Amino acid sequence: MAEVPAEQSAATTGVQTANNTAAPELLALRQQIDSLDAQLLTLLNERAHVAEQVGEIKRREGSPFFRPDRVAQVIEKIKTANTGPLKAEHVSAIWREIMSACLALESPQRVAVLGPLGTFCEQAAIEYFGGAADLIYCNSFDEVFHATASGSAQYGVVGVENMTEGVVTRSLDLFLHTPTHVVGEVSLLIRHNLMRLDNSQDGIEAVLAHPQALAQCQNWLAKHLPNAERRAVSSNAEGARLAATNPAWAAIASERASTIFGLHIVAHAVQDEAYNRTRFAVICLPQTMATPPASAHDCTSLIVSVPNRPGAMHDLLVPLKTHGVSMTRLESRPARTGQWDYYFYIDLDGHPSQPNVAAALAELRELSAFFKVIGSYPVKA
Repeated sequence: MAEVPAEQSAATTGVQTANNTAAPELLALRQQIDSLDAQLLTLLNERAHVAEQVGEIKRREGSPFFRPDRVAQVIEKIKTANTGPLKAEHVSAIWREIMSACLALESPQRVAVLGPLGTFCEQAAIEYFGGAADLIYCNSFDEVFHATASGSAQYGVVGVENMTEGVVTRSLDLFLHTPTHVVGEVSLLIRHNLMRLDNSQDGIEAVLAHPQALAQCQNWLAKHLPNAERRAVSSNAEGARLAATNPAWAAIASERASTIFGLHIVAHAVQDEAYNRTRFAVICLPQTMATPPASAHDCTSLIVSVPNRPGAMHDLLVPLKTHGVSMTRLESRPARTGQWDYYFYIDLDGHPSQPNVAAALAELRELSAFFKVIGSYPVKA
């Protein structure tokens, strides 16, 4: 039998001694944690069994399986009851995943997102639906809308606005003719990272990313990589996938994308604005989910067009002032009629169940040549 070197034997003995001296107190705490984990697992499975029974009742009644208002109520109740030391936002994240896992037993939710793996759109979907949702990866927002409208996905998640670069124009255009409506939104703090196969910024010939991401990082790129080509692709994660095929290419994407595609992050947080948020809309067919009930904080989004005459736009704003409704966003897009006509995309503060909002919407409808409410949904305060 081979002898163990004295120094190795001493080192091993020292570790064992240290473990043994710490063991009585530490092992007792670990055993306590193991016991609590076992209790938690039992309770979680009991909750899951109840959720399955709820699913059976919903299936018989034909009622919707996913109720974001119910999710919000449960999480708010749990956060209020929380006495710590766990932080409220961490408790919220835990319960969202518990509810997502239980909902998957009732009926897995199919959600269309911009792919591939690792996009911010995917991240927004997980934040809203939880990690147990069945994600369907699409090559473009056009495909997300189509998958949702055709029923191959129950829900879709699309980017609509960035704080630094403004609206995602393609999404606005797609809202015009889609039968889907908006039932929720997610606002993500976006951190862009430069990543590639080599762990260096040297020799980068092209930077690949979604056009919005390239625009959000244009000053950093001009300063640090002035000679690199900026190449627009369908998503940041697609840029990361492509960068993994060529050592001369780099991508701008999320940290998760770097892990998925085996890339080194060679520069963190390369976005020009530190506080860089993007809004994502959750869409579905009305028969999948009706307009959510009013909450404490709601947004109503609509598309209108007005006759091309002097004062028409002013007349459009009068009902909002008359009924005390705040307009939080106004964007215009060409109507493509050849007559210099425009569609106006408007976000209003409030819900149609509120009398003043309902009155304002009724008057706007009368004034408009085209009028479409694309959703009323809760937003974070």
